[in-house]
Amino acid sequence: MCRSIRTLRPPTTPEVTDEDIRAAALQYVRKVSGFRAPAAHNREVFDQAVDTVAAATQELLNGLQIRGPAARHQAQP
Repeated sequence: MCRSIRTLRPPTTPEVTDEDIRAAALQYVRKVSGFRAPAAHNREVFDQAVDTVAAATQELLNGLQIRGPAARHQAQP
């Protein structure tokens, strides 16, 4: 299941959407919890985990510094 999470770091994926981040977070939470879709009594905690992982992923991507040839390629118009 986690094999379907694609790399979101530039320049591998130049334009990452909120949907990309949420899909990756959902796949991660599914893998860790063992549930593809949680039961009603677990839905709130499952959804909160997806939100938390998505926020952490966005923070990670915002903080990464790309160096080397890839960064130079990305900086060119």
